[in-house]
Amino acid sequence: MLIRIPDVLSPEQVAQARAALESADWVDGNVTSGHQARRAKDNMQIPQDHPVAQQVGDMILRALGRNALFMSAALPLHVLPPLFNRYSGGQQFHTHVDNAIRQFPDSSRRIRTDLSATLFFYEPDEYDGGELCVEDTYGVQQVKLPAGHMVLYPATSLHHVTPVTRGTRLCSFFWIQSMIRDDGKRSLMFDLDLGLQRLNQDHPDHPSAVQITGVYHNLLRQWAEM
Repeated sequence: MLIRIPDVLSPEQVAQARAALESADWVDGNVTSGHQARRAKDNMQIPQDHPVAQQVGDMILRALGRNALFMSAALPLHVLPPLFNRYSGGQQFHTHVDNAIRQFPDSSRRIRTDLSATLFFYEPDEYDGGELCVEDTYGVQQVKLPAGHMVLYPATSLHHVTPVTRGTRLCSFFWIQSMIRDDGKRSLMFDLDLGLQRLNQDHPDHPSAVQITGVYHNLLRQWAEM
């Protein structure tokens, strides 16, 4: 399930984040790479402990906590602090899969990466290339979203970033451990939640809404891992 989440950040927040990120110190993106990714990756990153990374990362996490679409689609249990990458001058990231387990910075705490997220800071017409290409059940999906928008997809997916041949691509990326590890079950819960929201909006007093809400929560009770 690949989901586009619009307007995670407002235009004002995007402008504030861009100003901070553009003035930060950037290093070789392989500082967070595993063995396989190191051979495929060519980009720049901001160190995880850089004050700007923490400042903008906190902004993103607060915004996600208020985003109903993200909460419904991800059913998040843990979210790793956001990281930031930058591509320019032909840089790219060849096909790879994200590590299954990742560790919180400065902690022994680890999470299972069920979902990957990419949030865009530049508008699509500000750079050429830089599409995020995700292989899923329906083939390869190319994603290049407006500034402030985010894409969420299974971390099990093979994916790559095409070369950036003009301008700069600046994004945040991070991982989520969901309360429901299975993508198929999580997708069912998302569809059920969307259907319930529409039912409550179109027929707020319909008696079936209570019954279906009960089904949603009983499935969550049965499938959630806390």
